Amino acid sequence: MAEPWNEQQLIADGFEQAYAVLEWHDGPRKGLAVINGVPHYFEGWDYDPADAADEYVVWPASAAAVAMEREQWAIFVRYEVSEAGREEHPGNGGSDARYDELQLLLAPYRQAPDGARRLVGEVRLDDGDRYRPDGGDLWLRWRPSSEASVDH
Repeated sequence: MAEPWNEQQLIADGFEQAYAVLEWHDGPRKGLAVINGVPHYFEGWDYDPADAADEYVVWPASAAAVAMEREQWAIFVRYEVSEAGREEHPGNGGSDARYDELQLLLAPYRQAPDGARRLVGEVRLDDGDRYRPDGGDLWLRWRPSSEASVDH
């Protein structure tokens, strides 16, 4: 995952861009990404540092959820590229009213529904800025998992 890739090569190799990363711990754990041309939430905690691919639970995101996620991501990006201090980070709550409102509105969309699919996501980063309004530098290529769905 260390080598940055050219966007045209990523597309040619079947990778699709992420719209937002909601959690990152040694790689993307939760977020919103394109899967076969359709926005989906993804969530996965099966991290293996020896492998560039991890298993994720994925489910479709509505147009309304995508619009709100992109709006919240833009607020997050404005903070990340600013000189603001850690106490002003919108993720801490209380520093940006709209970010906080979106956090509440998005909570139900971010929960994996019964029957969500399992896919394996291979991660690559492009050669652009990490934090950008279009979703940043994260790209994923998806393939079926050994388990097709998960029930909660």
